[in-house]
Parts: sequence; C-alpha cells; structure tokens
Amino acid sequence: MTTLTVSGRVAQVLGSYVTDVFGVMGNGNVYFLDAAEKLGLRFSPVRHEGAAIAAADAYYRTSGRLAAGTTTYGPGYTNALTALAEAVQAQIPVVLVTGDAPSSGARPQDVDQAAIAAGLGAATFTVTRDAVGSITRQAVEYALAQRTAVVIAIPYDLAALEAEDEELPAPLAATVTDDGGTDLGHVARLLAEARRPLILAGRGAHLAGAGPELRKLADRLGALTAGTALALNLLNGEGYLGVAGGFGTDTAAGLMGEADVVLVAGASLSPFTMRFGHLLGPDSTVIQIDTALQPTHPRVDLFVSADAKSAAARLLAMLDDSAVAEGWRAEARKRLAEGPAHHPGSDETADGRLDPRALATALDAVLPERRTVVQDGGHFLGWAPMYWNIPRPQDLVMVGTAFQSIGLGLASAVGAARAVEDGRTLVLASGDGGFLMGLSDLESLISAASSAIVVIYNDAAYGAEIHQYGSQGLTEKPMLIPEVDFSGVARALGAESAVIRSLSDLAALKDWIDAGARGTFVADCRITSSVRAPWMSEWMNAKQAAKAAVAG
Repeated sequence: MTTLTVSGRVAQVLGSYVTDVFGVMGNGNVYFLDAAEKLGLRFSPVRHEGAAIAAADAYYRTSGRLAAGTTTYGPGYTNALTALAEAVQAQIPVVLVTGDAPSSGARPQDVDQAAIAAGLGAATFTVTRDAVGSITRQAVEYALAQRTAVVIAIPYDLAALEAEDEELPAPLAATVTDDGGTDLGHVARLLAEARRPLILAGRGAHLAGAGPELRKLADRLGALTAGTALALNLLNGEGYLGVAGGFGTDTAAGLMGEADVVLVAGASLSPFTMRFGHLLGPDSTVIQIDTALQPTHPRVDLFVSADAKSAAARLLAMLDDSAVAEGWRAEARKRLAEGPAHHPGSDETADGRLDPRALATALDAVLPERRTVVQDGGHFLGWAPMYWNIPRPQDLVMVGTAFQSIGLGLASAVGAARAVEDGRTLVLASGDGGFLMGLSDLESLISAASSAIVVIYNDAAYGAEIHQYGSQGLTEKPMLIPEVDFSGVARALGAESAVIRSLSDLAALKDWIDAGARGTFVADCRITSSVRAPWMSEWMNAKQAAKAAVAG
C-alpha cells in the first residue's frame, strides 16, 4: 500500500466514492485538499464555507452521485452548519471533511464540533492514524445507507502525519429492502376493488427508479397519478394530475380528494403535500409503501415497508386487466379541461412592478427546454413548480425547504452546475433576500457553470414575512430591503445581465439564449410584493385554524 499521510488516506478512500469536492481551503483542510488534487479529484472552490455542503448536497440531488464538501475547523466548520442541517433533514447523503481540534486536546479556540453535529442529527467520524481508511469508509457507507450527512474530522496534529498501514474492509454490499411480503397481497386486493384509485409518488419512488413500474401499475388500474414537488413529472402520462399540495391546481386537488384508494409510494406526506389535512377525502383508504420502518403520517391505513420499485413490480404481477377502473380517467380529463388552471397573473399592479405569476409564465416560454432548476427557499418558491415545465424529477432541486431556510440557492447552484449533463442549462430561482445572503458565491457559480441563468424575484423585501406578519399590522420596516442593482453586481463579476421591469425586457435574455446560452446570465426581475402565493395563503389559513382550535 502506498505511504500516505492521514489526510492523503482520507482523500484516497473518499476518491473511490466521489469525483467532486466543494469547499474553502484553510489550516484544517489544506493537506486534504493537496492530496485530493494530486489524486485527481475535481475541486470547485466556493467563497463562503456555508456553500461547501450546500453545493455537495445539490450535486447529489441533481446527479444521484455522492460529493464532498470541505472546510477548516472552528469558524469554517460553524459557517457550514445551516447547509449541514438542511442535508440531514432532507435525507441527502453528503460528506463534510473538516479539520478538528488536535488529538492531544482542545485548544482555547476550539469548539466541540462533534457535539454540534450531533445536535443537528449528523454523525461525526474522527479519524486516527491506525484506522484512517476504515473510519473514512465507514463514514461514507453510513451516509449512503442512512441517506444523511456525515462529518469526517481530521485532528489538526494528525493531518500531515504518515498514516499507519491497515487492511481496508471491502465496501458494504447494497442491501435490498424487504418487498412487503404478504402485505402486498392485501394491497393488490384493495387496488383491484377500487373505483377511483390514485397513485401518489414521492422522492423515494424517484430514487428507487420506480417510475416505469408505477406508471404501468396506474395504466393497469386506470388510476390517476400525482407527485410531490420532489417527484414532479415522475408519473407524467395518461391520468396525471400534477403536483399534490399547495403547488397544484384546485381542480386536481378536488379529484385527489375523491379517490377511494390512494397508493402512496416513497412520499412522506408532509403537511404541504397533504394541504394541511385537506388533500384526501375522509373515507379514502391510504396505503403507504416506503423504506421507512413505520408510517410517516397518521392518515395511513395500511403501511408496507418495502422498496417502491420491487413492490410495484410485484403488484403488477398480482393484478390482471380486469382491475381497470372504468371512466375515472375520462372524468378527470373532462374536469381538468374545464376547471381553472393557475392564475395567469395581471398586466398591471398597484406599484407598477411585475406580477410574479405573469413573469413566471413568460419565463417558461423563454427558458431553454433542457433545463435543471435550482429553487431557493422563500415566498416565491412555488412559481417554478407551478408555472415552469420541469422535465424530470431530478431537474427540480428545491433547497432549504426541509430546514425552512433561505440563502442556500447560489451555493446549491454551484453543485448543480457541476452535475448537469452537457447541453442542459442550470436555472436558479432566488429571492433578493436569499440572494444577498449567498452573494459571495455568485462568483463561484460564474466560474463553475458552462450555461446558467439566474432569475431573481426582486421585490425589495422579505416577501414571506410581508405576507405573514405585515398583513397582521406588524411594522414592515425590518421586512424591507433597499433596492439592489443585482444586474450591475453580476456584470462586475463577469456575467451577462439585465434588469427586467417589463415582460418585453426579457428580450435581452432571449437574445443571450439564442446566441448559445454560454456562461451566466442574471435576470434582475423587479416584482411586486402585493401578490400572495396561494400556498402561502393555505399555510396561513392552516395556522389560523390551528390557533382557533387550541383557543376553543
């Protein structure tokens, strides 16, 4: 075995799992980055440590391949914590390689990094000279098996020391989740007897590769289909209703509410998906198939712990053509055609700024068809899944939603830009508040992306707070942001850009796309803060109802 330093052995073992590393160099990780460079790993520098894990997270969401983030110890590490918490809560496998206190004991400036990570739900694997390779492999295998973020900590005094020889264990064999056993027979009978079946797929179904089997199952049953925002278009085809939850249309939600048997595959049934308890009818039978060990929502009547792909294949084998629910899809087609779609927006607003709904519609017609969308958190987060064509589930990367954060969009776009296939354009949708939080990594995106478009919904405010609290009479002064010329900032950093005050101003973006869409274009879109997103109204109404129930 080649003689390597402790940092070099970490890089060597990690290199059998990843090709890309994102981060900021510092005292605690300089030897690791030196070794990673020599081993041929691609390092994408970011300008704030908070971007290191966010970029690696988005790389996985876009490509399905593991990536690593890296920071120095102390402040470099603590700067990465919000993105680390988001990855844990979103169940994204990601590895943070960081420096740590010396093995001989903490220095005055050190903090208990392992305790901090534990508070976020992330496990820390601290390497030693005699077992650095096996500990690194254990950490990576844990991240992949548990779908979570892990920290590989390199004590400062060991980083440049020679690693001791060790025999590395073979990588763990992939395990296959139980296929549901006899419970699937009960599921098949319920589906065969259903007159208005619905199949609802989530990100777990997408990650399992279950789309083809679930679509065949829906066709066999004559079922309607839908997806969560993270499984958008996975089941697109005959009978597809679109997104389940606040991003969907009321017509589609009404049809979902009339389903008598609902098969939920790989979806956790979050409050947003369930429209805060109003999505499914009270008499519907809800079946959940998931790799979790127990139901993730009290509405579930029958739970099967299984892989969505293998379970759907077995259900197909159990059902025959007589199971088709006659007329259900025809009725859905008729009602969807007659029912209202998303509000198209208005040509004029009280303050003269753009209606974000009209802007989103116009952008959909301009943006390249082969697009991968990164969506930051904020009031605007529904405009892309509601109004834009998102070709595949992996083409919508919604960041910050698990941890309810904003400001990770630019960092995530860096990782997604490194992961997108040739010929696809990365599109980042961000608000002005979140964009300012991550502004340092606009330079990182410009450096990393071969083709990227940044759409800033610039309402000169923290829009979610305006609608939640300004509408209640609280002072709006802390909720406002001075008008920022993002177009000027973008040009100074080397991007093409334009201020979009009217829909006709999108001609500048279209010209750039027609010229080849090379590099990065920033569209600084001046929108009104007077339009409240329907999902926000739904959330506010649910909170108000919950308060009233407690008070009553």
